Amino acid sequence: MRLAGVLTRPGAGAVARLRYCRAVRRYAALFAIGLAVYSLAAWDRIWRPSAAPHFVYQADAWLHGRAAIDPPLTGDDWAQVETVVLDDGTTASGRRLMTRPVFRTLDGDELAASRIRRSLGKTAYVSFPPLPTLLMLPGAAIGGRAGNDVVPTLLVAALILPLALLALRRLAAAGLSRRSPGDDLWLVATLAFGSVLWFSAVQGKVWYTAHVVGVALALVYAWASVEARHPVVAGLALGAAALTRTAMAFMVPLFLCEAWRMHGGLAAWRSDRRGMLRALRGPLARFAAPVAAFAVAGMVYNYVRFASPTEFGHSYLEVRQQAQIEQYGLASYHYLARNLAVAFTLLPELLPRAPYVQISGHGLALWFTTPVLLLLLWPRDRGPLHRPLWLCVALVALPSLLYQNSGWVQFGYRFSLDYLALLVLLLAIGGRPLTRVARALIVAGIVINLFGAITFDRAWQHYRVGGNTYDVIVAH
Repeated sequence: MRLAGVLTRPGAGAVARLRYCRAVRRYAALFAIGLAVYSLAAWDRIWRPSAAPHFVYQADAWLHGRAAIDPPLTGDDWAQVETVVLDDGTTASGRRLMTRPVFRTLDGDELAASRIRRSLGKTAYVSFPPLPTLLMLPGAAIGGRAGNDVVPTLLVAALILPLALLALRRLAAAGLSRRSPGDDLWLVATLAFGSVLWFSAVQGKVWYTAHVVGVALALVYAWASVEARHPVVAGLALGAAALTRTAMAFMVPLFLCEAWRMHGGLAAWRSDRRGMLRALRGPLARFAAPVAAFAVAGMVYNYVRFASPTEFGHSYLEVRQQAQIEQYGLASYHYLARNLAVAFTLLPELLPRAPYVQISGHGLALWFTTPVLLLLLWPRDRGPLHRPLWLCVALVALPSLLYQNSGWVQFGYRFSLDYLALLVLLLAIGGRPLTRVARALIVAGIVINLFGAITFDRAWQHYRVGGNTYDVIVAH
């Protein structure tokens, strides 16, 4: 009654509007700061397409009613399907293997290479999940293949700052985080400028655009999943994330665990199993519907291009690792040791003369580029989101740790961006105070990643990309 009286007093509405306006200004200011900082770091890249504008090419193809990309191509990592004429006069599409004299068709059949009479050429496709292409449609509509992929990437990257604060304040509103608004701003700075997001945000290029879009969608998904408050939004964000970075589909436990918790958890399950299932039916259906819609769209798109609903095109990449992919597959335990080394052990090399600092082409360890993440090892609080978030991190990280590519060439372990937003949320709920030491670690991360944002793909003297024996060993 007292609260109702306060809300009905004259001026209560004005106070609410004032608070709303202040919140809007705060989020708008964060967007402006992000856009300014990222644009300054991008600098000379802003007014031209990047060297790997795959999503722009794809957008242009879509606007012309095609899935395939007509040569000539810019950049690498294109999926290429060859069509050949066989000795019996029929045609087949697929690729030639490097390790054996075999032509593997789209259907998975293996034909002796001796049966090939002539090649009808190759058809190129974008092998990366297609959702970021939507960002490039306006630019492609205006400039065709010359459309700019850097500016849309910068805009999404700047949006990550207000989205991060929104997700962090949602945790506080739900009683899952005891962080102050000031603490949350430090955590926003950690994600935006104290991590490998910074060097990734200012590149353009197909790989980094996908990472940036993935981080933004992870934050939307987390915001919507807290207390299972917005199941449709959570489903849309998760489905879109899966069609941006495939491994991000494994963030699904976060919403499921929150829905379970908000409907009573284990106690409710034990006391009234049927009642709990009835209560969960609605939110789970609203969550699953958009996820299923995105999944079906992705599978249809894959089937049209590669005659397989689960093939994005990575099996048809023409890359130097093709021989090892044929031997071990795209994902294998064989790659785990290398990827663990890249993620957790690589440090910069300090030299007595110019350029003084050199970094492996595989990048730097995750804890080195974002040292405040070390606080995750000693959380003060272990709230209801602690285990679900760590489960999501583990599930999302595993495919990259088993993947044939370490992220080469990179400043830091860029695959961590698939789950880095979740790690920042874990910092928030962990409750470890942001002391002077913690803030010093955040500032150190910002300085380190400023170096990466400025030097990567500009000052190659700071990067070892093949001449170092260790790099060659780790690469293979």
